[in-house]
Amino acid sequence: MEIILYIILGTCIGILSGYFGIGGGFVLTPILLLMGFSPVVAVATSLLYTIGTSLSGVLAHFRMKNIQFKTGLVMASSGLVATQVAHPFVQLLERNDIEHIVIPLFYIVLAGYFSYSMLKGKKEVPVPKNETRNSWGILLLIGFIGGFVSTTLGVGGGFIIVPLTITFLGLLPKKAVGTSLFTVFFIVIAGFITYSVNTPIDYSFAFTLIIGALIGGQLGAYITKLYKNDEIKKYLGILYVFTVINMVLKMVGYSEIGLIISLSYIAFLLVLFSIRIRRYLKDRKVKEVAS
Repeated sequence: MEIILYIILGTCIGILSGYFGIGGGFVLTPILLLMGFSPVVAVATSLLYTIGTSLSGVLAHFRMKNIQFKTGLVMASSGLVATQVAHPFVQLLERNDIEHIVIPLFYIVLAGYFSYSMLKGKKEVPVPKNETRNSWGILLLIGFIGGFVSTTLGVGGGFIIVPLTITFLGLLPKKAVGTSLFTVFFIVIAGFITYSVNTPIDYSFAFTLIIGALIGGQLGAYITKLYKNDEIKKYLGILYVFTVINMVLKMVGYSEIGLIISLSYIAFLLVLFSIRIRRYLKDRKVKEVAS
């Protein structure tokens, strides 16, 4: 019974990963922390899971031509360097027994900032095809930040890369999601390797989640076709808001309430997605009959 529940959880988070381009760890790590996993084990497990979600999402977004490969490779190169810088930093926190405070605070600050950036209502101007308004320096900086945060928090780094590429590179959300997942795939592999040597990981639990992720990532990427770019930004911003609330609740000793809130928002999004899919299929059927 537990295996089925873990597969369902992995599928649900995988759907959000494919839809938002965040790799899945951004959602999974807080849930694992709320379930009682130690921060370092939660980080390592989430990185392994994110390999599965990002791979699944990349395959789906590749078919939809949502990936800018040159941009993704440049960001991935600096992200790989950042993973090797971040791991000693996490070990330092663990040796001083302050990771239980620093990692949730890190989440609160970053999620708070990006919830504001996604929800403030400013419309981004997309970059015309074959034109850029970025430099190699910006790409390398975004990749480094994403890689450092990925290894520190056990996330793909996509929850930072997506809003930064929208804001500073002018990518449309769907392009940002696909390119982010491509970048994240390389970053999380490097990040996981640095943890796997010394961190005890429940591989059976992690791979059960990954089975669901491989299914959910494909579906989540498909669902982006049914939503406008502004809708994707709005739902991502709200996800960041709930992450801040969850981490605050954890720090004040109300982890159970935070877990309920996380699962409730995930359920809410899945219901919205299912309604949109049903409406799309119904409309397509009507058009087929009419033609």
